[in-house]
Amino acid sequence: MVKHVIIWNLKEGYSDEEKESILKGIKEGIEALNGKIPGLIDISVNINPLPSSSGELILDSSFESVEALKGYAVHPDHVEVANTKVKPYVGTRACMDYEV
Repeated sequence: MVKHVIIWNLKEGYSDEEKESILKGIKEGIEALNGKIPGLIDISVNINPLPSSSGELILDSSFESVEALKGYAVHPDHVEVANTKVKPYVGTRACMDYEV
């Protein structure tokens, strides 16, 4: 199994209301990918970090294999969510992929 974890921070300048809407949109868009991508075991987004956190949201996902993770990266449903819900709003991104 392969874990794919991403920590994001939003771009600067959003109001609290805008941030809340953006974060909810990212969470809903990404979690809607469950059951749609071959080899994706599970995927979730947490948008409620503790104050000690350095990120505003985290994606935690599991894949059957490295090949499944590569397929996810180019899958049309994932690309659409990334291009419409994530990339326009995210300022920084840290990723770690690892085998379990």
